[in-house]
Amino acid sequence: MIRLLGTLALLLTFLTLPASADPGDVDAASRGVVRVVIIGEEGGEPVPVSHGTGFAVSATRIVTNAHVVSEAVQDDTLRIGIVPSEGEGGAFARLIAVSPRNDLALLEIAKGSLRLPPLALAAGVSRDLGEVSAVGYPMNVDLAQGLDIADIFRAQPPVKSRGFVSGERPSRQFDTILHTAPIARGNSGGPLLDPCGRVIGVNSFSSDSAGGDAEFFFAVSLRELLPFLRSNGVEPVTNAMPCRSIDELNAEERERIEAQQNEARAAVAQRSEALRTLREKAQLTAQMEVLEARENRMALALIALIASVGCGYAAAVWHGDDARRTHARIAAGLSAGALVIAALLWFTRPGLDEIEDRVAAAIDKAQGKDTPAAPADGAAAEGALICTLVPERSRVTSGRTDDVALEWSADGCVNGRTQYGLAGAGQWSRVFAAQDDAAIAVNTFDPATRTLRSDRYLLGQAALAQARAARAAYTPPACGVSDAARTLGEQQSALIAQLPDRPNERLVYNCSAKEAAK
Repeated sequence: MIRLLGTLALLLTFLTLPASADPGDVDAASRGVVRVVIIGEEGGEPVPVSHGTGFAVSATRIVTNAHVVSEAVQDDTLRIGIVPSEGEGGAFARLIAVSPRNDLALLEIAKGSLRLPPLALAAGVSRDLGEVSAVGYPMNVDLAQGLDIADIFRAQPPVKSRGFVSGERPSRQFDTILHTAPIARGNSGGPLLDPCGRVIGVNSFSSDSAGGDAEFFFAVSLRELLPFLRSNGVEPVTNAMPCRSIDELNAEERERIEAQQNEARAAVAQRSEALRTLREKAQLTAQMEVLEARENRMALALIALIASVGCGYAAAVWHGDDARRTHARIAAGLSAGALVIAALLWFTRPGLDEIEDRVAAAIDKAQGKDTPAAPADGAAAEGALICTLVPERSRVTSGRTDDVALEWSADGCVNGRTQYGLAGAGQWSRVFAAQDDAAIAVNTFDPATRTLRSDRYLLGQAALAQARAARAAYTPPACGVSDAARTLGEQQSALIAQLPDRPNERLVYNCSAKEAAK
């Protein structure tokens, strides 16, 4: 009865857990998982004595369990072999450090023989109940597949199993994570991964299920692993960001864009209402001013006309009087002058069409039409920029999150030498396939919003080689070449089409103008 209640409670716990791990992230992490083989010699030929699992914490250093390499520690005739999960060949490794107290060991691959993509550690991430994946090389799977001794020395993809974290508890000697992802002999030293493919522990041992109870498994926690690595000169890749899926980011991005569009529509409506109010006010003001000016001019013209008639009459009356002949001339001159003034006042009075001109001028002034126009999208971000990661819009597992210096030109030239391609309106992009990076990166920059985005695809060796071959098939045009942006956009399209639907990582940066050095 107690066992049944325990099983039901465990099932109810599983039903309330978060979404499953992303297989793409577990596959990406598996690239750095290796088989650790203890090798002896019989008749001059190498033979495997035992094997376990390990994972890369740098390009040449591997973590495993102390008990995996214990025989090699005690017998100098044995060697430690490293067999990667993909590719050709393997390598020998030497023991750097071993800590039986917490069942950890650190190995270093012989220089120049093999380089591995390191796994990221989920340092600082909450380890509440959630799904986990164990990755390694269980012997029972090798036996079930009928693999012989020679097969152990050939690259094989590791086995992945899923389960759930059941808690953290110290064993008699060290801190462990209790979980239900099945492991067997040979899994020892392999990573326990969170849903984003980040290491949360090193699989070590299992509980005894001989009595028929549910079996649980134990992994050495990061509280043990991190100090062990740092005390031996290894600063691993760590990531304390929440584990979020690309689907979540895409949904949030759509919501963000929709919210921006709604805000823009509301702002347009608000501006339209403000413009209508402004026009009505300007119309009333202009009408009053123009009508008042017309009436004033017409009144002055009438006064001038009356003065002209009066002066003319006086000149006519005095014209026959010799004593007043001088007065007659003056009166005639004043009459003519007043008549000219009356005509000028009449013909220069404001017309009714001036009302619309004044309304337009008032609106232009209120809207700041006299200020310089904003630059076009391509030039909006011109100059030296500093780009800073936006964590809430990013998904990072192992990539670097340092600030990025970017000098942008309106023609898509970055840092004076790297041309970006233009595939659509405002979409500038460049594909990177560096030989020393076990990933394909697609960088896009939006100058209108000063947003830099890097989508990273952590591919296996075969897919990585294919993508690098596609990249090597074209030569990007240099900055300043005629139609360079469109040409590069077309060149990159075939390579981008080969990539998976979703990247493993997405790094989004906000860029701002770089302050000049003082």
